[in-house]
Formats: sequence, C-alpha cells, structure tokens
Amino acid sequence: MENGAVYNETTEPEAKPRSRRPFGCTLRHLPGWRLPAKAVQAIFSFVAVTCEEIVEDCSSCGGLYFFEFASCSAFLLSLLILCVYCTDVYETLGEEKVEK
Repeated sequence: MENGAVYNETTEPEAKPRSRRPFGCTLRHLPGWRLPAKAVQAIFSFVAVTCEEIVEDCSSCGGLYFFEFASCSAFLLSLLILCVYCTDVYETLGEEKVEK
C-alpha cells in the first residue's frame, strides 16, 4: 500500500481547446457536387414560392395551395440542411443524430 500502487491519477489531462472557425462555417460535410446542388435547390424553391405569391386570382385554388405548401416546405428544409451541414451543428449533434 505504501508503494503508491493503489493511488492512480484520477483526472484526465486537459483537452486542447478546439480552434473555432468564423461563424462556425465548414464545407467538409457537403463535398463535391452536393453543396452546389443544395444551393440550387434552395434558390429554385424560393423562386417557386415567389412565383406562387404573384398569382392574384385563381378559379380552382387547391392545386395552387398544395404547390405553395410543397415549395415553401422544400425551401425551408433545404435551408435547414444547409445550416446543419455547413455549420458546427453537425459536430454538436453528432453524425448519428443528424442522419436520423
């Protein structure tokens, strides 16, 4: 007991602080063609929402309302995907939770 074998270090060495990127932006999770594809998807869905808002009168508005819902949902989801994959949120949540 007196040789110190019982007593081990109980604290872990201090971790090095992570270097923070400005605004937390990173492009490594959307490599190659995926980033431009998501950006184009966001632009097209925004244009679709804008074009739908231009329509003033319609005789059968059910299809127009569905188009509005679909294009607005696509725009918001593509922005969400861009925000998650291009910021530190991806590392904060973890790859497993993001894929779910």
